[in-house]
Amino acid sequence: MTDTVQRALTQGRALLVEAGIPTPDLDARWLMAAILGMPPDRVILHLPDPLDDAQAFAFRNALLARVEGRPLSHILGGRWFYGRWFRVTADVLDPRPDTETLVDLALSAPFERVLDLGTGSGCILLSLLAESGTSTGLGVDVSDAALEVASENQIALDLQARAELIQSDWYSAVEGRFDLIVSNPPYISEAAYADLDRGVRDYEPRLALTPGGDGLAPYRVIAADAARFLTPSGRLLVEIGFDQGQAVAAIFAASGLEDVRVHPDINNKDRVVSASAPAAN
Repeated sequence: MTDTVQRALTQGRALLVEAGIPTPDLDARWLMAAILGMPPDRVILHLPDPLDDAQAFAFRNALLARVEGRPLSHILGGRWFYGRWFRVTADVLDPRPDTETLVDLALSAPFERVLDLGTGSGCILLSLLAESGTSTGLGVDVSDAALEVASENQIALDLQARAELIQSDWYSAVEGRFDLIVSNPPYISEAAYADLDRGVRDYEPRLALTPGGDGLAPYRVIAADAARFLTPSGRLLVEIGFDQGQAVAAIFAASGLEDVRVHPDINNKDRVVSASAPAAN
């Protein structure tokens, strides 16, 4: 019997459910869309269509890779983030919907120059520049491999003229001042890292996930020098773990930053801490 899109999706979903994949319907549909070469929301229009042997084989292999724990973005080669497609590899953190909260907050006030510390795939920096029209920015990362991925995304979004990417250990190679500093630093504690889902722990770079210890070391580094690189009243926004809001807010306040606030994500969990540099005297 010739496989149809509908039959293959049903069987694929069952396989993912059995493997304990948390979003079996979504994952099966995205994998099928990639095989068919169409947007995921159009797959439903092709449910009765037959799958040829090559398509069925490719879909099965993609499902098996997902069952093994390989992230969906690694199988597809990328992920949608803030309405744009970003290339993703094992060298960068997989962009997550929760991080769009940071982008929303960053775009809530105008800025001309933005610094992204630990840019990874570039999804935060490049989304901000694409949405803001005329602003420019600098993305830094300690990983050359991550910067290569960010560069590919920069070119794909035609932002070479407005975004610069350099290797830097936090602020070490940064010069100048910025109206906005953003970061999604590694923040998972050493203890929590051991309990991560294997699809995260085994496939995403440890360097982008945990700094070791209590997970707060990057926030101490970012806060310590933020005022030196921010314009007067410039803003700082960082992503945090759901249980780190008060600790990061205290670090920011102790460093002399002002207007420190904790913001929830779409699931009403603490996700972003914002602050401002002191105004000019």
